[in-house]
Formats: sequence, structure tokens, C-alpha cells
Amino acid sequence: MSDYRAFYPGRRVMITGGLGFIGSNLARHLVGLGADVLLVDSLIPDYGGNLFNIHGIESRVRVNVADVRQATTMNCLVRDREVIFNLAGQVSHIDSMRDPGTDLDINCRSQLTLLEACRRHNPGAKVVYASTRQIYGRPERLPVDETHLVRPTDINGINKAAGEQYHLVYNNVFGVRACSLRLTNVYGPRQLIRHNRQGFIGWFIRLALEGGEIEIFGDGSQLRDFVHVDDAADAFLRAGATDAVNGEALNVGGLEPIAHKDLVTLLIEVAGGGSMRLVPWPPEKKKIDIGSFFSDSTRFTTATGWRPAVSLRDGLSTTLEFYRAHRDQYIGGDEAPPVS
Repeated sequence: MSDYRAFYPGRRVMITGGLGFIGSNLARHLVGLGADVLLVDSLIPDYGGNLFNIHGIESRVRVNVADVRQATTMNCLVRDREVIFNLAGQVSHIDSMRDPGTDLDINCRSQLTLLEACRRHNPGAKVVYASTRQIYGRPERLPVDETHLVRPTDINGINKAAGEQYHLVYNNVFGVRACSLRLTNVYGPRQLIRHNRQGFIGWFIRLALEGGEIEIFGDGSQLRDFVHVDDAADAFLRAGATDAVNGEALNVGGLEPIAHKDLVTLLIEVAGGGSMRLVPWPPEKKKIDIGSFFSDSTRFTTATGWRPAVSLRDGLSTTLEFYRAHRDQYIGGDEAPPVS
């Protein structure tokens, strides 16, 4: 797929969740390739949407502030789009356990709304869905490939798994070309770091940036793999440009796994500040923790040629530089945000 970037100049593209973390970074890549980019985002507080995420490219994208659950709006917005990157979602595992109804609404109902809009008004569109490694639950073996059972440990994982299956059914039954990318821990510039409910890596980066104490649950030996957001964006670009992955759910993972305590040691070193402390697991988080996890992305690499290119050290360094330059846009004057 050496020519996948040549697919996008002039291509009419829509990104749901386009003002969020991954969506806005993907938008920057698409703008650089000359695509016609429409960003759709509800800007729900605390979900990650941020108008500053498109700073510098505002004049080169169109923005529609809308909720993907609104059928009449989606029916209109999908009509002329050739590729739809479907990144809108509720990603907090803790929030999903506290408010399962909202998680169901956003991660299931909204997916059907979008897919029905495509089926009825633009059946020729290609849809790439952002799924998550969380749908696997606690792994039986490592690394985890796509043959592993899907058995989520929390409400968010269940709803994300359902959202993924909707896309595959619409591909297989209704002919709406769709695929799903099961992302591991994505990090990088423009991630929400105002609170700690949307994944630990962004919160760790904030604490290191501020010279704070980073608490690691348990003994810190649990393994994870990490994907820089530029590598994640490249995966979406490749998936959107080929029909080789239609009807597939494929892993998109990092270069190699690293233990939490080693990750934090590296982060503190790169940041030049911060400290680390091991603490007991909070019971409500221990119940939904999946232990060590890292994925096997061989199938996606074989199909598209994708490989992660950004090392963890380099990715953390550029991420910290970004937040140092734009701290007020992501934290503001909140010196003591609510922690949960």
C-alpha cells in the first residue's frame, strides 16, 4: 500500500469525534494530504473535544457541532462523504460503570444511527470504526491476536464490542463497506489530560509535566503496549484507502510491551521531573482491570503494510513539549482537578 496517501487528495472525508484527540490528529494528516475534511463533534464537556485541537488548520476544515445520535443530522452529513472515520464515542471505563445508560447511548445507539444513515443515504461510503483492546477483557495468552475471545470486563467494553459488530454486520449484510481497528493505548498531543477518567497514560503525562507524584496500582509489573497518535492516524489512513480490510476487526498495537513502573521511570526521565509511588488497587478499579495486555498486529500489518514508527521515548518527548507550549488550552486554571 505504498500509494495509500495518494488516495486522499480531494477525497471527501468525515471524522466523527473530529475535535477529539485521535480525530483532530487524523484531521491534520488528511489536511496535509489535500483531503476535503468535515469534522463532526458534539463537544460534550469532559469527553475530549477541544476547538484548540484544530488550531492552525481551522480554515482548511469544516466543523459541524452535532451529536451523532441525531438521525436527521447524520442523514444529511453522510450524504456526500466518501470515507467516514467513526471515532465518536465514550471512552471512560469508570464513567461507563457509573452511568451505563449514557455509554450505551453513545457507543451503541449512535453507531446504529450513523450506519443507518449510510445504508439509507450513502451506501457507497467506506466506514472505519475506532474500537479498543478493552473488548478482549483479561487475556488468556499474550500477545493477544484476533482469534482471542471477546469477553469485556466492563460496560464500556461490552458497548464498544457491540458497536464494532454493528459495523461488521452492515458490511456483511447491507454492503456498507466497514472495518474496525482495535486500538491499544494511544497517547500523544491533544489528548485530554484535564482529568484521569479517560486512560492512565494522559494522566501520567500531566503529572510528570507538573512534577507530581504518579501512583501505580499494584506492583507495577503489569504490561501494556502504546501507540503514538501519529501511528494511529496512519493506521486509519491505510484502512480507509483499501477494501482489503472490509468486514474485518484488526488489532493496532505498539512496538513492544513495557511494564507500568518502567513506563513511569522513562516518563520521569524524559520529563525531568515527577516521582513514582506504588499503591494498593482501589476495589472498583481492580474489579475491571485486565492485567497485562499487549497485542499482535500481524494481520493488520500484512493487509496494509502498517507498522508503528514512533518510539515510546520520542513520542513522550514530543508530547511533553506540546503540553508545555499549550498547557492553558488543556488544563487552564484548574490546579486541582477532580480525581476519581
